[in-house]
Amino acid sequence: MKSKAVLHFLIIFQASQIDADYQIGVGRADCTGPVAEIIFMGYAKLSQVGCGLHLRQFSRAFIVDDGDNRAVFVSIDSATMNHGVRRQVLKNLAALYNDTYTEKNLVLSGTHSHSTPGGFLMDLMLDIPSLGFVQESFDTLVDGITQSIINAHESMVQGKIFLTSGTLLDANINRSPASYLYNPEEERAKYDHDVDKEMVQLKFVRSSDNQPIGAINWFAVHPTSMNNTNCLVSSDNVGYASIQLESHLNNGSLPGTGEFVGAFASSNLGDVSPNTKGPICIDTGEECDFVSSTCNGNVKTCIAFGPGDNMVESTSIIAGKLLDKAKELFHQEDPDEVTGPVRYIHQYVDMPNEKATIILSNGTEKEIQGCPPAMGFSFASGTTDGPGEFGFAQGTTTNNPLWDALSNFISLPTKEQVDCHAPKPILLNTGEVDFPYEWQPRIVTTQILLFGQIALIAVPGEFTTMSGRRLRDAVQDTIISNGGPENTKPVITGHSNVYTNYIATPEEYQLQRYEGASTIFGPQTLNLYIKKYKELAAAMFKGESLDPGPTPPDFSSQLITLVFPAAADGTALGQNFGDCLQQPSESVSSGDTVVVKFAAGNPRHDSLHGSSYTSVEKANGDDWLVVATDANWETRYLWKRTNFLTGENEVTIEWDVGKTVEPGEYRIRHNGHYKTKLGKINRYEGVTQTFTVA
Repeated sequence: MKSKAVLHFLIIFQASQIDADYQIGVGRADCTGPVAEIIFMGYAKLSQVGCGLHLRQFSRAFIVDDGDNRAVFVSIDSATMNHGVRRQVLKNLAALYNDTYTEKNLVLSGTHSHSTPGGFLMDLMLDIPSLGFVQESFDTLVDGITQSIINAHESMVQGKIFLTSGTLLDANINRSPASYLYNPEEERAKYDHDVDKEMVQLKFVRSSDNQPIGAINWFAVHPTSMNNTNCLVSSDNVGYASIQLESHLNNGSLPGTGEFVGAFASSNLGDVSPNTKGPICIDTGEECDFVSSTCNGNVKTCIAFGPGDNMVESTSIIAGKLLDKAKELFHQEDPDEVTGPVRYIHQYVDMPNEKATIILSNGTEKEIQGCPPAMGFSFASGTTDGPGEFGFAQGTTTNNPLWDALSNFISLPTKEQVDCHAPKPILLNTGEVDFPYEWQPRIVTTQILLFGQIALIAVPGEFTTMSGRRLRDAVQDTIISNGGPENTKPVITGHSNVYTNYIATPEEYQLQRYEGASTIFGPQTLNLYIKKYKELAAAMFKGESLDPGPTPPDFSSQLITLVFPAAADGTALGQNFGDCLQQPSESVSSGDTVVVKFAAGNPRHDSLHGSSYTSVEKANGDDWLVVATDANWETRYLWKRTNFLTGENEVTIEWDVGKTVEPGEYRIRHNGHYKTKLGKINRYEGVTQTFTVA
């Protein structure tokens, strides 16, 4: 006991002695997946198949080292993360840096864009909407994430970290306010809003010249401004905000270039929508039913919109709001400096077998335990950001004989499973079926990174607003009560390391709207997580080692897919790949959209990481200067197969001529690859005639 007390004292003493300077590395890399023929992950809509590219996906890595410990936070423009991706990233890093980076000190956090290719999650339930595992999606993510960490590792400099936070209004709403009202009135009274309005920012500054090199912003909002009719790969509102912040601090450089790396990372966004006009009945213009989100019993016509008149405008508006607040925080005078040691702690947890004791409102104790995963009927209803396909209404707590029969054919839930998940009626009994392999994760990662007074709580899913608040408070109280900083700032980092759908409060769970129906480990999921993260926080400051927990299974040799490799390409008689089929007008003006077409190959042959399918070039003497790529907001790259028998493809490139575009001579270039009938991949390029911007 005495040795533990001495160790505890030394940890707290060290915290007070750490110099304010850290070794800091920031890195960014392209992780764009296949932009054609692959179904997007997020809305689970089979018809939402990639047809091109609007905004490239990027991975942004931040390394902090205090001389004794090092930790890495990575924000990735993807729907979420999973065990398999992190396992392969760590394997790649180990080949370069031995045991510098491990599952203990690395957090991978997806931004949760719903407009990026799926099929990389390696759990059957999560990959089914993308027709199974997609090797291209997996490889492009792993390669990009790995490269971003390498870039950060190779750029380590002495630096400082600063913390700011502020209120951002009119950028998010609660999409399940009926569920939120199930939380205790006295708890709700502590907050001014039914969603979190605080943006938290960490700014990284190089010590040698006080030059800012990076920033991470956390704000709770779903990247679902782009709705389920969109087929262009996009990082959505948070991704566009990142691109703009980086451009602002990199002197207007092209997306994906420049020293400064700026991320807008996921937080407790579970019940939070960016569609700030809220849901309406699109057939009548009236309000949807408050509880069921239906219009005369129809869930498909209750859809949330705004703040713009279409999804592209709304994406831009929300991104602009995020950007403006981030810039305000970035340039704020006298920010709080982050001081103190780097710490990390990690444990795998078998959630169905996790137990805890909770205190009920009447003061009595109750033993609780997790449930094997299961999805409720309201899961199939979707949300007002993207309604489901099968007519289910939110708030469904009764069974349907027809759907019971169909779901029981997959796996009949035991009485214990039914009782454990009550009042959720089980639609998909995912936790009691393992054919051909696991449908949803049972083993999750729990993890905390500590940078001085900043506690990053890495959670494996989507916490609702109130769930996140409760977890933050619990971790903060535990850290302070165990001798940690009195000014501890806890931050939820969502979609970290593995995806386990939603985490609603036990009270919200009772209504069984989408978030409750998608809380897969049962009504006590949040309380089990609170207990576990309190254990992590306490052990971190007591200097105690935790059992690593059960290793997640590896299904990489069992994965199935219905996604076929990209077919061979062909051209029409007399055409070559890269031929311009539609030339631009000879002269255009500000406000015009330039539209050109090329004979093309399938973009699945090469994602062109670090390059571009599209470049807008301006004459500069005898040279051509690239002024926009396929990662720019003002460009769109659209692909379609025009003849399935001959394999002909056509690419349409659009460029919006903005007000800041300089007059001069321009041209548009298209880069790509095609596959021969013998399977060989060849590169090609094409360029338009020149045109004048007046």
